[in-house]
Amino acid sequence: MENKANDVTKMTALLAATLAAFLVPFMGSSLNVALPTIGNEFAADAVLLSWISASFLLASAIFTLPFGRIADIYGLKRIFTYGIITYTIFSFLAGIAPSALLLVLFRAFQGIGASMIFGTGMAILTSVFPLAERGKALGINLAGVYFGLSIGPFLGGIMTQYLGWRSIFFLNVLLGLIVISFVLLRLKGEWAECMGEKFDIKSAVVYSFALLFLMYGFSSLPGTLGIILTVMGIVGVLVFIIVDMRVDNPLLDMNLFFKNRIFALSNLAALINYSTTTGAVFLLSLYLQYILGYSPQRAGLVLLPLPLIMVIISPIAGELSDKIDPRILASIGMALTAVGLSFFIYVGFFTGLPYIIAGQLVLGSGFALFSSPNTNAIMGSVKKRNYGVASATASTMRLSGQVLSFGIIILIFSLLIGKVQITPDTYFNLLGSIRVAFKVFAVACFIGIFTTAYGKIASI
Repeated sequence: MENKANDVTKMTALLAATLAAFLVPFMGSSLNVALPTIGNEFAADAVLLSWISASFLLASAIFTLPFGRIADIYGLKRIFTYGIITYTIFSFLAGIAPSALLLVLFRAFQGIGASMIFGTGMAILTSVFPLAERGKALGINLAGVYFGLSIGPFLGGIMTQYLGWRSIFFLNVLLGLIVISFVLLRLKGEWAECMGEKFDIKSAVVYSFALLFLMYGFSSLPGTLGIILTVMGIVGVLVFIIVDMRVDNPLLDMNLFFKNRIFALSNLAALINYSTTTGAVFLLSLYLQYILGYSPQRAGLVLLPLPLIMVIISPIAGELSDKIDPRILASIGMALTAVGLSFFIYVGFFTGLPYIIAGQLVLGSGFALFSSPNTNAIMGSVKKRNYGVASATASTMRLSGQVLSFGIIILIFSLLIGKVQITPDTYFNLLGSIRVAFKVFAVACFIGIFTTAYGKIASI
Protein backbone atom coordinates (compact mmCIF):
# COMPACT_ATOMS: atom_id res chain seq x y z
CA MET A 1 0.00 0.00 0.00
CA GLU A 2 2.87 2.33 0.89
CA ASN A 3 4.60 1.59 -2.42
CA LYS A 4 1.39 2.43 -4.27
CA ALA A 5 1.13 5.75 -2.43
CA ASN A 6 4.76 6.51 -3.28
CA ASP A 7 4.12 5.75 -6.94
CA VAL A 8 1.13 8.13 -6.95
CA THR A 9 3.24 10.84 -5.31
CA LYS A 10 6.02 10.36 -7.84
CA MET A 11 3.72 10.48 -10.85
CA THR A 12 1.78 13.47 -9.51
CA ALA A 13 4.99 15.37 -8.77
CA LEU A 14 6.35 14.52 -12.22
CA LEU A 15 3.19 15.69 -13.96
CA ALA A 16 2.98 18.93 -11.93
CA ALA A 17 6.65 19.79 -12.43
CA THR A 18 6.52 18.93 -16.13
CA LEU A 19 3.39 21.01 -16.74
CA ALA A 20 5.06 23.98 -15.08
CA ALA A 21 8.29 23.27 -16.97
CA PHE A 22 6.29 23.37 -20.22
CA LEU A 23 4.55 26.64 -19.40
CA VAL A 24 7.54 29.01 -19.14
CA PRO A 25 9.49 28.01 -22.29
CA PHE A 26 6.25 27.88 -24.26
CA MET A 27 5.74 31.54 -23.38
CA GLY A 28 9.30 32.49 -24.29
CA SER A 29 9.47 30.61 -27.59
CA SER A 30 6.05 31.87 -28.67
CA LEU A 31 7.08 35.43 -27.91
CA ASN A 32 10.31 35.14 -29.92
CA VAL A 33 8.26 34.76 -33.10
CA ALA A 34 5.97 37.64 -32.09
CA LEU A 35 8.78 40.14 -31.36
CA PRO A 36 8.93 41.68 -34.87
CA THR A 37 5.16 42.28 -34.72
CA ILE A 38 5.46 43.81 -31.24
CA GLY A 39 8.32 45.97 -32.49
CA ASN A 40 6.18 47.27 -35.34
CA GLU A 41 3.20 48.05 -33.07
CA PHE A 42 5.25 49.95 -30.49
CA ALA A 43 7.91 51.28 -32.93
CA ALA A 44 10.52 49.68 -30.66
CA ASP A 45 14.20 49.65 -31.64
CA ALA A 46 16.28 46.45 -31.76
CA VAL A 47 17.74 46.96 -28.28
CA LEU A 48 14.36 47.59 -26.59
CA LEU A 49 12.96 44.60 -28.45
CA SER A 50 15.74 42.44 -26.99
CA TRP A 51 14.85 43.61 -23.48
CA ILE A 52 11.33 42.15 -23.76
CA SER A 53 13.02 38.75 -23.49
CA ALA A 54 16.06 39.81 -21.46
CA SER A 55 14.06 41.44 -18.62
CA PHE A 56 12.29 38.15 -17.92
CA LEU A 57 15.57 36.24 -17.85
CA LEU A 58 17.33 38.85 -15.72
CA ALA A 59 14.59 38.84 -13.05
CA SER A 60 14.51 35.05 -13.06
CA ALA A 61 18.28 34.83 -12.63
CA ILE A 62 18.31 37.32 -9.74
CA PHE A 63 15.56 35.65 -7.69
CA THR A 64 15.96 31.93 -8.42
CA LEU A 65 18.70 31.23 -5.85
CA PRO A 66 17.04 33.16 -2.98
CA PHE A 67 13.73 31.41 -3.65
CA GLY A 68 15.53 28.06 -3.81
CA ARG A 69 16.87 28.65 -0.30
CA ILE A 70 13.46 29.90 0.91
CA ALA A 71 11.88 26.73 -0.52
CA ASP A 72 14.33 24.51 1.41
CA ILE A 73 13.24 26.29 4.59
CA TYR A 74 9.50 26.83 4.10
CA GLY A 75 8.58 24.10 1.63
CA LEU A 76 9.22 23.29 -2.02
CA LYS A 77 5.54 22.85 -2.88
CA ARG A 78 4.54 26.14 -1.24
CA ILE A 79 7.04 28.24 -3.21
CA PHE A 80 6.31 26.25 -6.37
CA THR A 81 2.61 27.14 -6.03
CA TYR A 82 3.26 30.82 -5.32
CA GLY A 83 5.44 30.92 -8.40
CA ILE A 84 2.75 29.61 -10.74
CA ILE A 85 0.21 32.07 -9.31
CA THR A 86 2.57 35.05 -9.72
CA TYR A 87 3.51 33.99 -13.23
CA THR A 88 -0.15 33.72 -14.27
CA ILE A 89 -1.14 37.13 -12.86
CA PHE A 90 1.62 38.96 -14.71
CA SER A 91 0.94 37.01 -17.90
CA PHE A 92 -2.48 38.67 -17.90
CA LEU A 93 -1.01 42.12 -17.21
CA ALA A 94 1.56 41.67 -19.99
CA GLY A 95 -1.28 40.76 -22.34
CA ILE A 96 -2.92 44.17 -21.79
CA ALA A 97 0.32 46.21 -21.70
CA PRO A 98 -0.18 49.55 -23.54
CA SER A 99 3.52 50.17 -24.25
CA ALA A 100 6.81 48.38 -24.83
CA LEU A 101 8.27 49.72 -21.57
CA LEU A 102 5.37 48.37 -19.50
CA LEU A 103 5.62 45.07 -21.36
CA VAL A 104 9.29 44.89 -20.33
CA LEU A 105 8.27 45.62 -16.71
CA PHE A 106 5.53 42.98 -16.61
CA ARG A 107 7.86 40.46 -18.21
CA ALA A 108 10.29 41.12 -15.36
CA PHE A 109 7.58 40.29 -12.80
CA GLN A 110 6.73 37.21 -14.84
CA GLY A 111 10.38 36.28 -14.38
CA ILE A 112 10.07 36.58 -10.59
CA GLY A 113 7.19 34.10 -10.66
CA ALA A 114 9.16 31.81 -12.94
CA SER A 115 12.14 31.95 -10.54
CA MET A 116 9.99 30.29 -7.86
CA ILE A 117 9.18 27.50 -10.32
CA PHE A 118 12.80 27.12 -11.48
CA GLY A 119 14.08 26.95 -7.91
CA THR A 120 11.74 24.13 -6.87
CA GLY A 121 10.69 21.95 -9.82
CA MET A 122 13.84 19.82 -10.12
CA ALA A 123 14.19 19.73 -6.32
CA ILE A 124 10.71 18.22 -5.93
CA LEU A 125 11.52 15.53 -8.50
CA THR A 126 14.89 14.81 -6.89
CA SER A 127 13.17 14.51 -3.51
CA VAL A 128 10.57 11.95 -4.57
CA PHE A 129 12.46 9.87 -7.14
CA PRO A 130 15.22 7.44 -6.04
CA LEU A 131 18.68 7.70 -7.60
CA ALA A 132 18.07 4.85 -10.05
CA GLU A 133 15.04 6.63 -11.55
CA ARG A 134 16.13 10.25 -11.19
CA GLY A 135 17.76 10.72 -14.60
CA LYS A 136 14.69 9.40 -16.39
CA ALA A 137 12.39 11.71 -14.37
CA LEU A 138 14.59 14.73 -15.06
CA GLY A 139 14.72 13.76 -18.74
CA ILE A 140 10.91 13.67 -18.93
CA ASN A 141 10.75 17.01 -17.13
CA LEU A 142 13.17 18.55 -19.62
CA ALA A 143 11.16 17.00 -22.46
CA GLY A 144 8.28 19.13 -21.17
CA VAL A 145 10.55 22.15 -21.50
CA TYR A 146 11.47 21.23 -25.04
CA PHE A 147 7.87 20.46 -25.99
CA GLY A 148 7.03 24.00 -24.90
CA LEU A 149 9.90 25.24 -27.03
CA SER A 150 8.69 23.04 -29.90
CA ILE A 151 5.07 24.05 -30.10
CA GLY A 152 5.73 27.65 -29.06
CA PRO A 153 7.15 29.04 -32.33
CA PHE A 154 4.57 27.23 -34.47
CA LEU A 155 1.50 28.01 -32.35
CA GLY A 156 2.84 31.45 -31.47
CA GLY A 157 3.31 32.24 -35.15
CA ILE A 158 -0.26 31.23 -36.00
CA MET A 159 -1.70 33.16 -33.04
CA THR A 160 0.36 36.27 -33.81
CA GLN A 161 -0.70 36.24 -37.44
CA TYR A 162 -4.43 35.64 -36.89
CA LEU A 163 -5.21 36.66 -33.28
CA GLY A 164 -2.50 39.16 -32.46
CA TRP A 165 0.54 38.82 -30.18
CA ARG A 166 -1.49 39.51 -27.01
CA SER A 167 -3.32 36.21 -27.44
CA ILE A 168 -0.06 34.41 -26.52
CA PHE A 169 -0.17 35.90 -23.02
CA PHE A 170 -3.86 35.14 -22.59
CA LEU A 171 -3.29 31.49 -23.55
CA ASN A 172 -0.59 31.37 -20.87
CA VAL A 173 -3.11 32.67 -18.34
CA LEU A 174 -5.43 29.78 -19.19
CA LEU A 175 -2.61 27.22 -18.97
CA GLY A 176 -1.42 28.75 -15.70
CA LEU A 177 -4.87 28.41 -14.15
CA ILE A 178 -4.92 24.72 -15.17
CA VAL A 179 -1.54 24.10 -13.51
CA ILE A 180 -2.61 25.98 -10.36
CA SER A 181 -5.77 23.87 -10.07
CA PHE A 182 -3.84 20.65 -10.56
CA VAL A 183 -1.21 21.52 -7.94
CA LEU A 184 -3.74 22.63 -5.32
CA LEU A 185 -6.04 19.63 -5.83
CA ARG A 186 -3.67 16.77 -6.65
CA LEU A 187 -0.13 17.41 -5.39
CA LYS A 188 -0.06 16.19 -1.78
CA GLY A 189 2.76 16.44 0.73
CA GLU A 190 5.53 18.96 1.38
CA TRP A 191 9.33 18.94 1.30
CA ALA A 192 11.34 21.27 3.57
CA GLU A 193 14.66 19.71 4.57
CA CYS A 194 15.96 22.93 6.21
CA MET A 195 12.82 23.80 8.20
CA GLY A 196 13.64 26.00 11.19
CA GLU A 197 16.80 27.47 9.72
CA LYS A 198 17.07 31.22 9.10
CA PHE A 199 17.02 32.90 5.73
CA ASP A 200 19.99 35.27 5.44
CA ILE A 201 18.47 38.45 4.02
CA LYS A 202 21.80 40.30 3.92
CA SER A 203 23.39 37.71 1.64
CA ALA A 204 20.29 37.64 -0.55
CA VAL A 205 20.30 41.44 -1.00
CA VAL A 206 24.03 41.54 -1.83
CA TYR A 207 23.61 38.61 -4.25
CA SER A 208 20.60 40.15 -6.02
CA PHE A 209 22.18 43.56 -6.53
CA ALA A 210 25.51 42.03 -7.60
CA LEU A 211 23.80 39.94 -10.26
CA LEU A 212 21.62 42.87 -11.35
CA PHE A 213 24.64 45.17 -11.78
CA LEU A 214 26.67 42.46 -13.52
CA MET A 215 24.01 41.39 -16.00
CA TYR A 216 22.57 44.83 -16.74
CA GLY A 217 26.05 46.33 -16.88
CA PHE A 218 27.23 43.74 -19.39
CA SER A 219 24.21 44.37 -21.60
CA SER A 220 25.00 48.13 -21.50
CA LEU A 221 28.60 47.76 -22.72
CA PRO A 222 30.64 49.41 -24.19
CA GLY A 223 29.13 52.57 -22.65
CA THR A 224 30.56 54.17 -19.50
CA LEU A 225 27.53 53.13 -17.43
CA GLY A 226 27.96 49.55 -18.63
CA ILE A 227 31.61 49.48 -17.56
CA ILE A 228 30.84 50.96 -14.13
CA LEU A 229 27.94 48.57 -13.44
CA THR A 230 29.90 45.53 -14.64
CA VAL A 231 32.79 46.35 -12.30
CA MET A 232 30.32 46.95 -9.45
CA GLY A 233 28.72 43.58 -10.22
CA ILE A 234 32.05 41.75 -10.09
CA VAL A 235 32.91 43.44 -6.78
CA GLY A 236 29.42 42.59 -5.51
CA VAL A 237 29.90 38.90 -6.32
CA LEU A 238 33.17 38.88 -4.34
CA VAL A 239 31.46 40.64 -1.40
CA PHE A 240 28.62 38.10 -1.55
CA ILE A 241 31.10 35.19 -1.35
CA ILE A 242 32.81 36.75 1.69
CA VAL A 243 29.51 37.54 3.46
CA ASP A 244 27.98 34.17 2.63
CA MET A 245 30.95 32.24 4.03
CA ARG A 246 30.68 34.01 7.39
CA VAL A 247 27.04 33.24 8.26
CA ASP A 248 25.66 30.13 9.97
CA ASN A 249 22.89 29.53 7.43
CA PRO A 250 24.28 30.72 4.09
CA LEU A 251 22.18 31.47 1.05
CA LEU A 252 24.55 29.27 -0.96
CA ASP A 253 26.94 26.86 0.73
CA MET A 254 30.23 27.79 -0.95
CA ASN A 255 31.66 24.39 -0.08
CA LEU A 256 29.46 23.07 -2.88
CA PHE A 257 31.79 24.92 -5.26
CA PHE A 258 35.11 24.82 -3.41
CA LYS A 259 34.99 21.18 -2.27
CA ASN A 260 32.63 19.57 -4.80
CA ARG A 261 34.39 19.70 -8.16
CA ILE A 262 31.65 17.82 -10.02
CA PHE A 263 29.05 20.34 -8.82
CA ALA A 264 31.25 23.34 -9.66
CA LEU A 265 32.34 22.23 -13.14
CA SER A 266 28.91 20.94 -14.14
CA ASN A 267 27.39 24.32 -13.23
CA LEU A 268 30.11 26.14 -15.16
CA ALA A 269 29.41 23.94 -18.17
CA ALA A 270 25.70 24.78 -17.90
CA LEU A 271 26.50 28.50 -17.79
CA ILE A 272 28.58 28.22 -20.96
CA ASN A 273 26.07 26.03 -22.78
CA TYR A 274 23.06 28.22 -22.11
CA SER A 275 24.96 31.44 -22.82
CA THR A 276 25.75 30.11 -26.29
CA THR A 277 22.40 28.56 -27.23
CA THR A 278 19.63 30.73 -25.76
CA GLY A 279 19.91 33.53 -28.31
CA ALA A 280 19.86 31.13 -31.25
CA VAL A 281 16.07 30.99 -31.65
CA PHE A 282 15.78 34.76 -31.18
CA LEU A 283 18.40 35.38 -33.87
CA LEU A 284 16.91 32.81 -36.24
CA SER A 285 13.44 34.33 -35.78
CA LEU A 286 14.76 37.76 -36.77
CA TYR A 287 16.70 36.23 -39.65
CA LEU A 288 13.73 34.34 -41.07
CA GLN A 289 11.27 37.22 -40.81
CA TYR A 290 13.47 40.19 -41.67
CA ILE A 291 16.14 38.76 -43.98
CA LEU A 292 14.16 36.00 -45.70
CA GLY A 293 10.78 37.76 -45.44
CA TYR A 294 8.83 34.89 -43.84
CA SER A 295 5.49 35.44 -42.09
CA PRO A 296 5.35 34.72 -38.31
CA GLN A 297 3.45 31.48 -39.02
CA ARG A 298 5.99 30.21 -41.55
CA ALA A 299 8.93 31.28 -39.37
CA GLY A 300 7.45 29.35 -36.46
CA LEU A 301 7.09 26.27 -38.64
CA VAL A 302 10.70 26.50 -39.84
CA LEU A 303 11.91 26.80 -36.22
CA LEU A 304 10.05 23.64 -35.19
CA PRO A 305 12.86 21.08 -35.83
CA LEU A 306 15.17 22.57 -33.18
CA PRO A 307 13.04 21.96 -30.06
CA LEU A 308 11.30 18.93 -31.58
CA ILE A 309 14.56 16.97 -31.74
CA MET A 310 15.12 18.00 -28.11
CA VAL A 311 11.79 16.47 -27.11
CA ILE A 312 12.76 13.19 -28.76
CA ILE A 313 16.32 12.93 -27.45
CA SER A 314 16.00 14.43 -23.95
CA PRO A 315 14.19 11.50 -22.23
CA ILE A 316 16.60 9.06 -23.91
CA ALA A 317 19.60 11.10 -22.75
CA GLY A 318 18.17 11.32 -19.24
CA GLU A 319 17.65 7.56 -19.02
CA LEU A 320 21.14 6.91 -20.42
CA SER A 321 22.60 9.17 -17.72
CA ASP A 322 21.29 6.68 -15.11
CA LYS A 323 23.50 4.01 -16.72
CA ILE A 324 26.47 5.94 -18.17
CA ASP A 325 28.53 8.65 -16.50
CA PRO A 326 26.43 11.75 -17.30
CA ARG A 327 29.53 13.89 -17.84
CA ILE A 328 30.53 11.74 -20.85
CA LEU A 329 27.14 12.36 -22.45
CA ALA A 330 27.33 16.06 -21.57
CA SER A 331 30.74 16.39 -23.26
CA ILE A 332 29.40 14.79 -26.46
CA GLY A 333 26.38 17.08 -26.30
CA MET A 334 28.53 20.20 -25.88
CA ALA A 335 30.60 19.21 -28.93
CA LEU A 336 27.50 18.69 -31.10
CA THR A 337 26.10 22.02 -29.89
CA ALA A 338 29.26 23.81 -31.02
CA VAL A 339 29.00 22.20 -34.47
CA GLY A 340 25.32 23.16 -34.73
CA LEU A 341 26.02 26.79 -33.87
CA SER A 342 28.76 26.88 -36.50
CA PHE A 343 26.17 26.19 -39.21
CA PHE A 344 24.60 29.62 -38.76
CA ILE A 345 27.81 31.61 -39.07
CA TYR A 346 27.38 31.26 -42.84
CA VAL A 347 23.69 32.15 -43.36
CA GLY A 348 22.98 34.79 -46.01
CA PHE A 349 20.21 36.41 -48.03
CA PHE A 350 19.67 33.27 -50.11
CA THR A 351 20.37 30.40 -47.69
CA GLY A 352 18.20 27.36 -48.42
CA LEU A 353 15.79 25.77 -45.94
CA PRO A 354 17.54 22.36 -45.90
CA TYR A 355 20.69 24.03 -44.57
CA ILE A 356 18.78 25.89 -41.84
CA ILE A 357 16.90 22.74 -40.79
CA ALA A 358 20.09 20.63 -40.76
CA GLY A 359 21.77 23.16 -38.48
CA GLN A 360 18.80 23.08 -36.11
CA LEU A 361 18.81 19.29 -35.94
CA VAL A 362 22.51 19.17 -35.02
CA LEU A 363 22.14 22.01 -32.51
CA GLY A 364 19.03 20.48 -30.89
CA SER A 365 20.61 17.03 -30.65
CA GLY A 366 23.67 18.45 -28.93
CA PHE A 367 21.67 20.55 -26.50
CA ALA A 368 19.42 17.63 -25.48
CA LEU A 369 22.40 15.31 -25.00
CA PHE A 370 24.03 17.93 -22.78
CA SER A 371 21.15 19.21 -20.68
CA SER A 372 19.56 16.15 -19.03
CA PRO A 373 22.85 14.38 -18.16
CA ASN A 374 24.43 17.61 -16.90
CA THR A 375 21.41 18.29 -14.66
CA ASN A 376 21.58 14.72 -13.36
CA ALA A 377 25.29 15.19 -12.57
CA ILE A 378 24.55 18.38 -10.61
CA MET A 379 21.64 16.99 -8.58
CA GLY A 380 23.43 13.69 -7.93
CA SER A 381 26.49 15.42 -6.49
CA VAL A 382 24.79 16.98 -3.41
CA LYS A 383 23.07 15.80 -0.24
CA LYS A 384 19.29 15.83 0.18
CA ARG A 385 19.27 18.93 2.39
CA ASN A 386 20.82 20.89 -0.51
CA TYR A 387 18.37 19.81 -3.21
CA GLY A 388 16.54 23.15 -3.27
CA VAL A 389 19.73 25.20 -3.44
CA ALA A 390 21.29 22.81 -5.99
CA SER A 391 18.17 23.00 -8.15
CA ALA A 392 18.17 26.78 -7.82
CA THR A 393 21.91 27.00 -8.55
CA ALA A 394 21.53 24.90 -11.70
CA SER A 395 18.60 27.09 -12.77
CA THR A 396 20.58 30.23 -11.93
CA MET A 397 23.42 29.05 -14.16
CA ARG A 398 20.91 28.41 -16.91
CA LEU A 399 19.19 31.77 -16.45
CA SER A 400 22.46 33.68 -16.05
CA GLY A 401 23.64 32.02 -19.24
CA GLN A 402 20.42 33.04 -20.97
CA VAL A 403 20.80 36.64 -19.78
CA LEU A 404 24.46 36.59 -20.85
CA SER A 405 23.38 35.29 -24.26
CA PHE A 406 21.01 38.21 -24.75
CA GLY A 407 23.62 40.56 -23.28
CA ILE A 408 26.03 39.48 -26.00
CA ILE A 409 23.34 40.01 -28.64
CA ILE A 410 22.40 43.43 -27.26
CA LEU A 411 26.08 44.44 -27.22
CA ILE A 412 26.59 43.29 -30.83
CA PHE A 413 23.37 45.01 -31.96
CA SER A 414 24.38 48.24 -30.20
CA LEU A 415 27.78 48.24 -31.92
CA LEU A 416 26.72 47.13 -35.42
CA ILE A 417 23.13 48.39 -35.78
CA GLY A 418 22.58 51.05 -33.10
CA LYS A 419 19.35 52.02 -31.39
CA VAL A 420 17.26 52.28 -34.53
CA GLN A 421 14.15 50.44 -35.67
CA ILE A 422 14.90 47.53 -37.98
CA THR A 423 14.00 48.50 -41.56
CA PRO A 424 15.17 47.27 -44.99
CA ASP A 425 17.95 49.88 -44.79
CA THR A 426 19.44 48.07 -41.77
CA TYR A 427 19.04 44.49 -43.04
CA PHE A 428 22.67 44.23 -44.15
CA ASN A 429 23.90 45.27 -40.68
CA LEU A 430 21.34 42.96 -39.05
CA LEU A 431 22.63 39.97 -41.04
CA GLY A 432 26.20 40.86 -40.12
CA SER A 433 25.21 41.08 -36.44
CA ILE A 434 23.55 37.66 -36.58
CA ARG A 435 26.67 36.10 -38.11
CA VAL A 436 28.97 37.70 -35.53
CA ALA A 437 26.74 36.53 -32.67
CA PHE A 438 26.76 32.93 -33.89
CA LYS A 439 30.53 33.10 -34.33
CA VAL A 440 30.97 34.24 -30.70
CA PHE A 441 28.57 31.53 -29.47
CA ALA A 442 30.31 28.76 -31.43
CA VAL A 443 33.78 29.69 -30.14
CA ALA A 444 32.55 29.84 -26.52
CA CYS A 445 30.83 26.47 -26.88
CA PHE A 446 34.00 24.85 -28.24
CA ILE A 447 35.79 26.10 -25.13
CA GLY A 448 32.97 24.61 -23.04
CA ILE A 449 33.80 21.14 -24.36
CA PHE A 450 36.97 21.18 -22.27
CA THR A 451 35.03 22.22 -19.16
CA THR A 452 32.75 19.18 -19.29
CA ALA A 453 35.61 16.88 -20.24
CA TYR A 454 37.78 18.19 -17.36
CA GLY A 455 34.87 17.58 -14.97
CA LYS A 456 35.07 13.90 -15.90
CA ILE A 457 38.88 13.71 -15.72
CA ALA A 458 39.08 15.62 -12.42
CA SER A 459 36.87 13.12 -10.62
CA ILE A 460 38.97 10.09 -11.58
